[in-house]
Amino acid sequence: MVGVGREVAAAALARAVLIGRAVATMIAAAGGLLLVHDRWPVLAVLLLVTVATGAQLAALGRWPGLVTRPAAAIAVDFLLVLAVLAVSRGGVAYFCFAAGAGAVAGVLLGLRALPVWAAHAALGFTVIAEVLRRTEPPVDIMAYVVAFPMAGALAGVGAAMATAALTNQIEFSAQLVVSAQRSAAASERARLARELHDSVTKTLRGVSLAALALPSVLRRQPALAEHLAGTVVAGATAAAKQARALLEEMRTDVRSLAPSIEELCRAWSASTGIPVRVSATAVDPPDVVSYELISILREALTNVVRHGHARRVAVRLAPQRTGLLLEIADDGVGFAVPADLAGLQTAGHFGVVGMAERARTAGGVLRIDSAPGSGTTITVQVPLDAPVPGRRRSIGTR
Repeated sequence: MVGVGREVAAAALARAVLIGRAVATMIAAAGGLLLVHDRWPVLAVLLLVTVATGAQLAALGRWPGLVTRPAAAIAVDFLLVLAVLAVSRGGVAYFCFAAGAGAVAGVLLGLRALPVWAAHAALGFTVIAEVLRRTEPPVDIMAYVVAFPMAGALAGVGAAMATAALTNQIEFSAQLVVSAQRSAAASERARLARELHDSVTKTLRGVSLAALALPSVLRRQPALAEHLAGTVVAGATAAAKQARALLEEMRTDVRSLAPSIEELCRAWSASTGIPVRVSATAVDPPDVVSYELISILREALTNVVRHGHARRVAVRLAPQRTGLLLEIADDGVGFAVPADLAGLQTAGHFGVVGMAERARTAGGVLRIDSAPGSGTTITVQVPLDAPVPGRRRSIGTR
């Protein structure tokens, strides 16, 4: 991971340095068009820098791994510096290009580029000495010009620090991604374990107990043994159905919550003959919230058929200022809701208790409003940091 982060950072910054060096060199060279009579050297520098930079960028784009072989890249770049020096005859364009070469070395080698910077500085001072010998500028200008060769070292140190910082940032981001993936995988394993425990495992446990009692009962009470055998068969069949239903739930795409709710209600209405009216606003909650809300809706519709005996059902999904609301209402027989939903478990209403647990898993709460003969309304409220409301969609299934 460290090597990959270093390579990505070096390749990105190398492109930026090459482009910046070309721009600075061409601006410096173009400024000479107004100061000299012989413009051909200036035009030659512009052409050389353009072609050389284009070739380097193309090579880096085609083979990003070149940054892992800095010796060859720096050697080629040094030859280009000499070419610009020869064409520009020691002008300002050469010093701009040489400073960029120091930055390139800093990107590729980091602080290990000190020998490269020293070589560029030695060459620069040699060129400065020759320029001063020929032109003899004023003393204040001379002090300014003598500082040119050190620009490469300064640019190189800055580039090395920038590369190290970008490398650390890339590696940190990669670690965050890996950590998030591991956390998601752990959550998915925990969810799958919970689903298996709540459905298939309990059924198979009952099948196992009946199968254990079957041999001893077979000898003494054949009629009871026959009944137990039927229980084992029925339990195994139920476990297979539960496993198949669980797999179908896991395959359900809940990335788009509103369409998933509409599809579920449409399929349930078609299989039961009970009309459902769905009013769902497009929202974008986290996947875990979408999954739990779909599971709550599926269990609520199952209870309508099993216990409610309703003639019609209404389902509503809507964003609120404090979060997200899912409401399932039916006109069935209703029931007396205890003050504590946990009391329903002792009465065999495991589905309602499971829905409340799912609501808590999603970070929300579940409320049941019902009375004998008055139907049932199940409301789930889930807080969301940023629900994304969209176009309101309303369908009716018959």
